[in-house]
Amino acid sequence: MVERDNELKGTTFTISVLHLSDGNPARIRQLLAAKVALAPQFFNCAPLVINVERLAAIPDFEQLRELVESEDFVLVGITGAKDEAMKTAAKAAGLAVMVSGKSRKAEPEPQPEPAPVPVKVEAPAEVVPAPLVPSKVHVGPVRSGQQIYAAGSSLVVLGSVSPGAEVLADDSIHIYGALRGRAIAGAKGNTRARIYCQQLQAELLSIAGTFQLSDALPAGLIQEPVHIRLDNEQLRIDRIK
Repeated sequence: MVERDNELKGTTFTISVLHLSDGNPARIRQLLAAKVALAPQFFNCAPLVINVERLAAIPDFEQLRELVESEDFVLVGITGAKDEAMKTAAKAAGLAVMVSGKSRKAEPEPQPEPAPVPVKVEAPAEVVPAPLVPSKVHVGPVRSGQQIYAAGSSLVVLGSVSPGAEVLADDSIHIYGALRGRAIAGAKGNTRARIYCQQLQAELLSIAGTFQLSDALPAGLIQEPVHIRLDNEQLRIDRIK
């Protein structure tokens, strides 16, 4: 039996971020409960980060943790802290203080110019294409309470997705009918995934953890054929012409 040493490695996870404009517990609980009700399987035990950038005062982080966990989320940390006092309070409550990639402004240290190295020209190696993973195809409607998941590939639905139904894929989702339920593409963090449907009436749209609920859908695109993609970390919905 070969024993391996413990390792610390960097990796990437998709985590939802709750942006707070005030610390009112009732409003926070109402918001989280509404999102869980729309997609209970998607949000069950989901990690959550709170963005405190817009808060004027330091909130009670212990109370926030209890509130968030009572709605079946797992509070892992905060982001957007403006001063050391807020960071210290979060750490005292056992929360991580996180910085988004866009917030990092460290300037690269100047490096000495490398000495010239003789260039050896070699024949290009033969490129072996990666094996293709066929799309999962579901024929017929996806009924309320039903969940279809395409692991490691795209999902094609030859029918409509009913309210209360859920379709998920690690890549893109193509729906040749009405989307009235929930569609979750890029389920494992693929930011290039897209969602296509012939009629938009979705309860929830999500790509790589960035989601949008039915009440935020553009009114002019309801019941229209659309495709959805990530653009600057936000969902963009365009009509298919």
